[in-house]
Amino acid sequence: MKKVTGLGGVFFKCDNPQGMNEWYAKNLGLATTEYGATFEWRQADNPSKKGSTAWCTFPQDTGYFNPSAKPFMINYRVENIAVLVEELKKNNVTIIDEIAEYEYGKFVHVLDPEGNIIELWEPKDDLDQDNVAG
Repeated sequence: MKKVTGLGGVFFKCDNPQGMNEWYAKNLGLATTEYGATFEWRQADNPSKKGSTAWCTFPQDTGYFNPSAKPFMINYRVENIAVLVEELKKNNVTIIDEIAEYEYGKFVHVLDPEGNIIELWEPKDDLDQDNVAG
């Protein structure tokens, strides 16, 4: 079973998210919004399918990375998140929350051995029609 299929996003805390977005837009040419930037690409094994990677700034006091005390979070694109979570549980990986489903995919958060929070994302475009909530 394929597990991680790519990088879904990089999220980090900063003192001034808006200022950071502006700096990256001005100096590195990122097309930022108030939340950051999205990089779109085509899947190598199926160029007709699009994918995206997010780059997002968060305020220092965000609770979104809890319980990790680290100032960053990596999001990985995965296939079949439900099966992967069951396998992670068998391996005694700390699962932070239940799988949540949104219009753009399914998400769950886990911790690695050093307490880094990891967001796992099964994008909607990777979901099988049988798994899509109606």
